[in-house]
Amino acid sequence: MGQDNKKILEEERRWEKDCLERHTSGNAEMDWGMKVKTLYTPNDIEDIDYLEDIGFPGEYPYTRGPHPSMYLGRLWTMRQYSGYGTAEETNKRYKYLLEQGQTGLSVAFDLPTQIGYDSDHPLSQGEVGKVGVAVDSLADLERIFDGLPLDKLSTSMTINAPAAILLAMYLALAEKQGISFERLNGTIQNDILKEYTVRGTYIFPVKQSIRLITDIFEYCSRYVPRWNTINIAGYHMREAGATAVQEIAFTFADAIEYVNAGIKAGLNVDDFAPRISWIFNTHNNFFEEIAKYRAARKLWAKIMKDRFGAKDPKSLMFRFHTQTAGSALTAQQPVNNVVRVAFQTLAAVLGGAQSLASCSYDEALALPKEDSVRLSLRTQQIVAHEIGVTETVDPMGGSFYIECLTKKMEEEIEGYISKIDELGGAAVAIEKGYIQQEIQESAYRHLKEVESGKKVVVGVNRYQLEEPPSKGLLKVDPKVGEIQIKRLKELKTTRDNKKVESALSELKKAAVSKVNLMSSILDAVKTYATLGEICDVLRDVFGEYEGTLTI
Repeated sequence: MGQDNKKILEEERRWEKDCLERHTSGNAEMDWGMKVKTLYTPNDIEDIDYLEDIGFPGEYPYTRGPHPSMYLGRLWTMRQYSGYGTAEETNKRYKYLLEQGQTGLSVAFDLPTQIGYDSDHPLSQGEVGKVGVAVDSLADLERIFDGLPLDKLSTSMTINAPAAILLAMYLALAEKQGISFERLNGTIQNDILKEYTVRGTYIFPVKQSIRLITDIFEYCSRYVPRWNTINIAGYHMREAGATAVQEIAFTFADAIEYVNAGIKAGLNVDDFAPRISWIFNTHNNFFEEIAKYRAARKLWAKIMKDRFGAKDPKSLMFRFHTQTAGSALTAQQPVNNVVRVAFQTLAAVLGGAQSLASCSYDEALALPKEDSVRLSLRTQQIVAHEIGVTETVDPMGGSFYIECLTKKMEEEIEGYISKIDELGGAAVAIEKGYIQQEIQESAYRHLKEVESGKKVVVGVNRYQLEEPPSKGLLKVDPKVGEIQIKRLKELKTTRDNKKVESALSELKKAAVSKVNLMSSILDAVKTYATLGEICDVLRDVFGEYEGTLTI
């Protein structure tokens, strides 16, 4: 045996001994503080009445799943979060993924689009088409979905501050394809509160942003009934460093704020609550992630029934999309990410996801290549068809450890929600910097544990290798910005600018008043008014949000 192999073996034996001693002494614990026992027995869950408290799949409180048959009746929607470069490149990638068996689209927009700037804005320089596809007008959306009939797709759009505008573009495109709004299926993220806490792609102040959200609730409840009007996002909180408990708690606090806003705007809770959906982050701790989703389903059902008096069973159902954890991917030994993503995918399925996107192994280095996105899609397909976890409903139900962990997480989540209620709700907690501070402290603790070696990240702080620079990565052509600017100039010379000016003027009048803005925004995008032009009108009326500094 070579000297290097001997060192590796000795290190592994030492770590096994340390691990055994750590568990024997009861020092293992979750990020949020729960001590992990070495063995779980019926005594750990004896206070749970299985028939009343856990119930059955498809029955309140939905701990075991929102549907009686779960994957026996229908598999989850398989998506890959994608979009980059020009509209044509994104269209090509979507067609490729659909040919490979993907069952839903998930649109990634570039940074200028996310913050309401056109590609020719000075702040857009160097960012056009980089982290997603550039959308300046309805013309770009027409190119993105060229040859893709919208009534045959389920489309998710990860857009927040300008969500109403992108939704209006999608509706206008449906009209051009001769498709009625009633036949459209999809989701708009439309979750602005998490932008103020962790992500930063906000535009307008809180009050005006929530007005746009409730306008979407009302408009879609009337005209686009199958559209999920908000996709409340814990994913980004987890990426920023939140624990599993914080991810659910802070996301639910945001959701409570939105539901209250909808009711205050005069909507009946059952008119819009059935179209609330979620996106969460499935991370590395396999059992914690499964329990997290079980606890979330149960708790959301209780919140909607007890706090808001919802009557429609669909209002109580926690339906969620999840993506595997981008922050868990490592640039070191990136092929190891294939294993991480596979286990995260399995945890999401055992947790009962309705929709799932699995990361590609090379995402820590660059936008994923075709072969890596195909492999991540194949990962989902193998879990669905080859390993037997979809052959029975809730195969983890009744596990002593899972049920105990579920109950403990529910209690911790409720504790956070109570604290935020005491502060005055999520919006106030964000203004005070409470949620941001909690996440920052959690992220710092995690970083210190990785740096000290208390938490092992394979290939990063243990089992390292000397690696050559990665080759063959996907790179966005820097000329994308030039292409978009040229197209914008052509658009502005060929469109009817009098109609554009009239539509923007009407939008400004509507924004100053209290009427629902969706119809005015839809009229504007139909004239090929640009995203930036529409956002500038709203900036002029609403102003812009200034972030809260936390120390």
